[in-house]
Amino acid sequence: MNRLLASASIVALLALGACGEEKKDEAASEAAPAATSEAASTATSEAAPAATSEAAAPASSEPKQGGSMIVTFKDDLPTLDPAIGYDWKNWSVIKSVFDGLLDYKPGTTEIVPDLAESFETSADGLTYTFKLRHGVKFHNGREMKAADVKYSLERMIDPKTQSPGAGYYSGIKGFAEFQGGTAKEVTGITTPDDYTVKLELTAPDATTLHLMALNFSFVVPKEEVEKSGADFGKKPVGTGAFKVTEWTSGQKIVLERNADYYRAGIPRLDKITFEIGQEPVVALLRLQKGEIDIAGDNVPPAKFTEVMGDPAMKDLVTMDDQLQTGYIAMNVNIPPFDKVAVRQAVNMAINKERIVQLINNRAVPANQPLPPAMPGYDKAYKGYAYDVEGAKAKMKEAGLEGGVETDMYVMNTDPQPRIAQAIQQDLAGIGIKVNLKSLDMGTVIAAGGKKDGAPMIWSGGMAWIADFPDPSNFYTAILGCGGAVDGGWNWSWYCNKDLDKRAAEANAITDPAKANERAAAWGKIFTDLMGDAPWAPIFNEKAVGIHSKRVAGPNGIFADPIHIPVNYDEVYATDGK
Repeated sequence: MNRLLASASIVALLALGACGEEKKDEAASEAAPAATSEAASTATSEAAPAATSEAAAPASSEPKQGGSMIVTFKDDLPTLDPAIGYDWKNWSVIKSVFDGLLDYKPGTTEIVPDLAESFETSADGLTYTFKLRHGVKFHNGREMKAADVKYSLERMIDPKTQSPGAGYYSGIKGFAEFQGGTAKEVTGITTPDDYTVKLELTAPDATTLHLMALNFSFVVPKEEVEKSGADFGKKPVGTGAFKVTEWTSGQKIVLERNADYYRAGIPRLDKITFEIGQEPVVALLRLQKGEIDIAGDNVPPAKFTEVMGDPAMKDLVTMDDQLQTGYIAMNVNIPPFDKVAVRQAVNMAINKERIVQLINNRAVPANQPLPPAMPGYDKAYKGYAYDVEGAKAKMKEAGLEGGVETDMYVMNTDPQPRIAQAIQQDLAGIGIKVNLKSLDMGTVIAAGGKKDGAPMIWSGGMAWIADFPDPSNFYTAILGCGGAVDGGWNWSWYCNKDLDKRAAEANAITDPAKANERAAAWGKIFTDLMGDAPWAPIFNEKAVGIHSKRVAGPNGIFADPIHIPVNYDEVYATDGK
């Protein structure tokens, strides 16, 4: 996600981060979900809960019902259409408005039932049968049924939708024919009755259960999509805990409790108001005054030391490890980044340690796409060392020793422009003049999704935090051929069909006893990919958030590894009923 906002299978995110070097191999061995299961509650191995925050206000012992909460963001949410939305701001809001067949236990990476009350997997791992709950209603009052699941999956897969997540589902039988226009339906998605959905795969895929808990698969009502057309993302109707009752573009979004929600006692709050257009520094001041409850853009780095030195404020901060990599994407179709030597030079020219210092050391330098806590991370891989002279030699190899000019897109919320300026300075030192285009998140994402859009993008504030805990999530949508499409998240537009083939082979390893083999296969994919250097990985950042004393929740929900950044369904007001 964009991390987007981005989490190889069923191992708790933060527990992994806290394990230390000696535990990482053990974590990898637990990476693959079992190939068979009779109920979603038994779909995982021992999934550990998320680790506690370094500093967080303690939750009240008894969750309360009622009350409201105010969250601020600098930029508006681009969309709440689950087939399309793919950034860290809308990710957890979508999860509160819509539901999928499966979900994750709050604060963990343990798969649990959602719209499907149970499922079965065939012995060969090719067929999944989901039994739906009865009586689940959309916000318009109509009951959700199996036909809605089929419609939603096919709508997301349809190229006309331009879903950035469609490639994840390419293993479903009939996917290629439907996308290619030679079939009117995806033959591998069938509905034997109103409460049964059957998925047939072309090959076993260890990520299937995660994909049924991923936003892109969430269920939407056909009649509302057709009524709203392109505006459905601004007029969303789902089955989720909250319904959208107001959206004033650029000003505020209001969510209110879904009184018909199938889970008793959820959501805790009656109302959430997202106030748009708040600069992070202003939001922090308002939080200190008790005017808001969550500063959505988190603690500005320039204020971090001050906040952590204030006894009244530091206990309101959550800071946790996350499966995240911040990177520079270089569009391999746009000169000069059509030359691999230039892309390698960029990797060698950037002083990552200095950039980490810009964000108060809340990260570690990265040398590969996978973050250190993810199964498949190659501890022996050294990547491209910081080497200015070596970078200059690469520019000469590319025939560009005289210099070149290009553009880099960056999200306009602090500290991203400052990080981009540091990158700009480093690249100037090897003859690459970078013009910075500091824009709102939606505009940057849109530019990345066009083949001739952005030559370079600094991903900070947008990508990549794991959507589900599997190394494939750092490849399929953002580095695989399936993501190099209009509206996709493969901003480098890199497509290596040999690596795609190897990725499919790795995903076909579903036997838990072969989890280490699968992780190693994925690790080699990423280190081989770095030879082509479509990315310059910069750092792996911690998740930092801040909330008022007035709101609380179960352990981990203010830095939820899946409902990124906050699991809004579980938050409650301490002054509620």
